[in-house]
Amino acid sequence: MSSNVILQEKGPEAEQDLGTLLIYMPALNEEASIARVIASLPTSLPGFSTVEVLVVDDGSTDATARLAREAGAFVVSHRENKGVGGAFQTAAKEALRMKAAVLVSIDADGQFDPAQIPSLVAPIVAGKSDFAIGNRFETTEKPDNMPFIKFAGNHAVNSIVSKVANTPISDASCGFRAYSREALFNLNLMGHFTYTHETIIDLAQKGFNPAQVPVAVRYFDGRVSRVAHNLSRYAFQSLKIIIRSLRDHKPFAFFASIALGVFVLGLLGGAFVGWHWMSTGSVSPYKSFGFISLSLVIIAQIFLVLALLADMLGRIRTNQERLLYFSKKAHYDR
Repeated sequence: MSSNVILQEKGPEAEQDLGTLLIYMPALNEEASIARVIASLPTSLPGFSTVEVLVVDDGSTDATARLAREAGAFVVSHRENKGVGGAFQTAAKEALRMKAAVLVSIDADGQFDPAQIPSLVAPIVAGKSDFAIGNRFETTEKPDNMPFIKFAGNHAVNSIVSKVANTPISDASCGFRAYSREALFNLNLMGHFTYTHETIIDLAQKGFNPAQVPVAVRYFDGRVSRVAHNLSRYAFQSLKIIIRSLRDHKPFAFFASIALGVFVLGLLGGAFVGWHWMSTGSVSPYKSFGFISLSLVIIAQIFLVLALLADMLGRIRTNQERLLYFSKKAHYDR
């Protein structure tokens, strides 16, 4: 699996024709804006022979799908809502099926200016990266009309994702992104609630380093975010995806760190009981502490065994992902 290989960098004199640029939008009841946003998308772009538009209608109950087709987009409809993560997985499969060279994801509500797409895909066209992330926080200032709690929450998530991915990420939650075909072949996602954090972690663990491109964003008064309308639920679901990604990509470190934490607690409790016994000649009234501490040490040993087993399963998972990569190549490139 060529996970550490990016597109070959082209010289300034080279003729660039990567093929099809596919612009994708997830849409849930976006009839008020979908046609306008599609009309604003570029119809041609240097470096690409064609530009196509894909709308994933994620269970809309209004005229979103019909209006998107009338505006010239190719539409894939889900019978029921699968979430932003599920919609992106559909888009990734369609991009591979359509043999798109680059997939761009952009919101269907007009928050991002499509005129920024050339800047977003530039690192991929130049062969410098295989995926690019829009960065709404190029400066430390909060974008206009962005709720402060959401602004603070994004920075907290950025720190967590950066540590898990082992690379500094300035805007882990931005949905304005671009992926090369090679990145899509390597990408394997499990989460349906959202995909933004999982894609970074998954690709980073496979040797892909994201280009982070400054982008401007507009937040509309009264607009309710499809993903983050309930911040507590969004935080819980995002943290769950991040923890699962850490468990899957760094299984030994994940379980060994738990084992170490439990062992230290048991050791401290046992040391306290031992100190009390040496000082007084009796373990009372802390006898129960001694049993709890011993139990914690035993639990720590169990987690250490789990760490070794998880590490073995992680190696199997890596081999399975290599097989899946070649299977995708054989299926979509035939």
